[in-house]
Amino acid sequence: MVIFDMDGVLVDINSSWGYVHEKLGVDASENFQNYLNYKIDYKEFMRRDIRLWGYRHIDEITSILNDVPVMTGLKETLQQLKQSNYQLTILTAGISLLAERLDQEFDFHNVFANKLCTDETGLLTGEGEGVVELLSKAKFLDTFLEKRGIPKKECIVVGDSHFDVPMFKNAGLSIAFNTTDPSVKQAANQTIEKKDLRKLLALLK
Repeated sequence: MVIFDMDGVLVDINSSWGYVHEKLGVDASENFQNYLNYKIDYKEFMRRDIRLWGYRHIDEITSILNDVPVMTGLKETLQQLKQSNYQLTILTAGISLLAERLDQEFDFHNVFANKLCTDETGLLTGEGEGVVELLSKAKFLDTFLEKRGIPKKECIVVGDSHFDVPMFKNAGLSIAFNTTDPSVKQAANQTIEKKDLRKLLALLK
């Protein structure tokens, strides 16, 4: 099984949350720091971020995320992995709207991402459903592998940030993809410097 982080790996942006913030002209940096400093929990972190957007229709957020470019080589890489009988999983603290778009286009076997809540008319309620907490991705992966009966040594993790590093310890093979963080490179078994997912295929031969 290959476990992919989404933002910065499957898509060519650093953060799906940050991408929406930028497009809507809001600043969520204080919320982020409060979460990292354990002043708020993840549910409150999501709530504060989403409420910065106001009560917009979910279609507006979907439209913004539909413009996010996929990573170079994504289609060819996923096709080759499927032909080699790899199970493909998205495990991200990013927004599910983008993960679902990728799933519809490329047909992943498992998709885990955080959801935006709406009312019956499709308007954002200001609440979110936290499926994958940013600081607890390794715990989520552990539980997932245990439930599926998948040995850790058969799991490959591809990530780009220090939030992915704890997952590297749960993997038989960890790959740092296009990261500028030396600690991520140091923690990984392999590193891909170029922004091209096809480079992953050579590491799995």
